[in-house]
Amino acid sequence: MRTKLRRAAKIARSGLRRYPRELINSLAVSGRPPSVPSGSLSVDPALMRLVSHDLGAVWLGHASVLARIGGLNVLSDPVFSERVGLTVGGITFGIQRMAPLPFPERALPPIDVILLTHAHFDHFDVPTLRRLASPHTTVVTATKTARLVPKGFGRVIELDWTTELDLGGVRVRAVRPAHWGARFAYDRHRGFNSYLLEAANARVLFAGDTAHTDVFGKLGPVDLAVFGIGAYEPWIHHHANPEQVWEMFTDLGGEHLLPMHHSTFRLGEEHPDEPIQRLLAAAGEHRHRVVGTRMGEVWLHGERATEPKSPSGEAAQGDAADEHTPARRRPGVSELTV
Repeated sequence: MRTKLRRAAKIARSGLRRYPRELINSLAVSGRPPSVPSGSLSVDPALMRLVSHDLGAVWLGHASVLARIGGLNVLSDPVFSERVGLTVGGITFGIQRMAPLPFPERALPPIDVILLTHAHFDHFDVPTLRRLASPHTTVVTATKTARLVPKGFGRVIELDWTTELDLGGVRVRAVRPAHWGARFAYDRHRGFNSYLLEAANARVLFAGDTAHTDVFGKLGPVDLAVFGIGAYEPWIHHHANPEQVWEMFTDLGGEHLLPMHHSTFRLGEEHPDEPIQRLLAAAGEHRHRVVGTRMGEVWLHGERATEPKSPSGEAAQGDAADEHTPARRRPGVSELTV
């Protein structure tokens, strides 16, 4: 009981240090989502390299990662707004973005699949989704969240923890992380997912938000694991710290780790550079397996990665990349073909 009370007090103090100021600033600077010019730009050359590759990924900030797998462009938890929070009358009340998008929205390639892990405002940004809506895009989301998705997408599919689906030869399976899915205080019935994607010759895990758990170790090796590494202070019971992430990654048998959920929105008490520095320290001589550490840095499987760096540009020394054994097949679950 005392532990829970101390944790609650710590969370309350953390919130009081940030949220009143952020809410006031939301009004002072209008808090409106940025206007995006109509039409499209040519796809950024760096992203053209990504979409022409068999397997690759780029971190776009917070939990937004654009990956190429099985010939599909897959985007996780797109949040491109200047603030995250409740939008009322065109004004968003919430936390301001610390770092800009590395690419203009209009320079992104066509998106085949959007993965939404849960309905928290910093992962499920309706203004961004509204701008990305396309009849050519399929949205995969957690249970009891489909109605929150704006209209205009080709398909919106809710996936629970017992079912997988096939999207153009890429199998998508929902996995239960150690988190929760409420958007507000009263709707804790909503689901929350991690996603395991498997193509003919590649496996990718989008872990989303999770505390430390042994569930990922049961999935078998993956070529790329995308884990959140920030907002653990004081939210360690919902967000794993970097050392716990490295432990889950190694238990999983991952080949490469792309860290996200840090240095974009100030959701925790840690310094923006702390999560990646602690992760690289935990990785030690294997830090070369940590990839895509800077926003906009494209990682391509099979190509030598750049030296891991913190968001501020501080380099970490790493060894040459080594080769790993091929991934095992996933355990069987119920199948849904769409």
